[in-house]
Amino acid sequence: MASRTTTEQAFQAIVIDDEGRVCADIPESACQQEPGNFFKHVGALALTKSADGLVDPKLVLSWLMTALGAPVALIGLLVPVREAGALLPQLVTAGYLRTLPRRKWAWAAGSVVQGLAAAGIGIIAISLTGAAAGWAIVLALAVLALARSVCSVCYKDVLGKTIDRSRRGTATGLAGSIASVTVIVYALALSFQLVDRMLLVTGGLFLAGAAWLLSGLLFATLKERKGATDGGKNALKEAGRNFTYLRDDPQLVRFILTRGLLTATALAPPFMIAVGSQAGEGYDRLGFLVLASALASLLSSFVWGRLSDRSSRKVLVFSALVAAIILAATSWLAFAGALAGGYIMPVLLFGLMIAYQGVRLGRATHLVDMADTDTRAAYTALSNTVIGILLLAGGLFSLVASWFGGAVVLALMAGMSGLAIVAAWGLDEVQQ
Repeated sequence: MASRTTTEQAFQAIVIDDEGRVCADIPESACQQEPGNFFKHVGALALTKSADGLVDPKLVLSWLMTALGAPVALIGLLVPVREAGALLPQLVTAGYLRTLPRRKWAWAAGSVVQGLAAAGIGIIAISLTGAAAGWAIVLALAVLALARSVCSVCYKDVLGKTIDRSRRGTATGLAGSIASVTVIVYALALSFQLVDRMLLVTGGLFLAGAAWLLSGLLFATLKERKGATDGGKNALKEAGRNFTYLRDDPQLVRFILTRGLLTATALAPPFMIAVGSQAGEGYDRLGFLVLASALASLLSSFVWGRLSDRSSRKVLVFSALVAAIILAATSWLAFAGALAGGYIMPVLLFGLMIAYQGVRLGRATHLVDMADTDTRAAYTALSNTVIGILLLAGGLFSLVASWFGGAVVLALMAGMSGLAIVAAWGLDEVQQ
């Protein structure tokens, strides 16, 4: 009883702004269990977000494959495999996952599989080299991505059933801030080479595996009520049916358009580093990018999460505005040849990562709150599938960069972010 009282007090201190607590869209039974569930969500997410930082395909794994002598063509597959593998299968798998009355078990299983895949990459790193290591890492990453896709479909539904709408962004934002501390320590070690870098990267992979395993075990202890299971027996038929939501719900179309335009915040960092390197900056990509991303998460995740609980629409608008300003400034400075020296690139990249965190938290909270229990899983799967296709198409930016330069790509991405401001402005205030 004492621990429950302590949990209630901690929960109230973090999320309650007034006297008393009211749950708007979860039943009374779930409301009574919300304090314990809140901290389980925070703990599980903090572990998985920490693991994500330790196994970052575009940073950590690309460096690892280079160090192991893997072919460049295989290194180029890392980000597409990770993004497409995590997003594209969701439209099909969502139908089956809807047959599960309690989807926490699927999320927990997906987390465990991700942990095993991360540990597998660690074993590959100490036992293979060259093309064999490259192919093995790509395959393990594909398994990790597929498991992640299951977690992605299930999470928003479980979150919607266990945490009230006014506190969901707070839970995810707090988890992001906690996880960022782990990643900052890791990034500092990489930057200053406190330990042999190969040993540090390999150890980080095993640590990430352990974090995912613990996260799965913790998530399995959530108190989740049974949910709707109809309409999910035929996965392919359900996938086709999901596309009708694009016809019937214009707000969903606008949300996907906004999210698609804001993929610029995820695609831009490598091009920013490229134009910075051409200007003579010569940053250590691995340590610097991980550190910039982690610091941005630490300083902004909780704030973005709290703001998302009040208006995820405004969070998306503000994030798009920040991204447009940062990307336009970077492009202009690149054209002017003014990127060399000082702290210009660190500040610009940090600013973009602030916007990126806002996009992540704003879109996640908006999607959960705009949908209901019956449509949440389908909306999530449909949105993620469309974005997965767009991210694959984002590979065309590499061709544009090779023809016209990275500064032109950044200018195009600034334009995308500017259009996202207009798109997000027309979204409904779903928190009301």
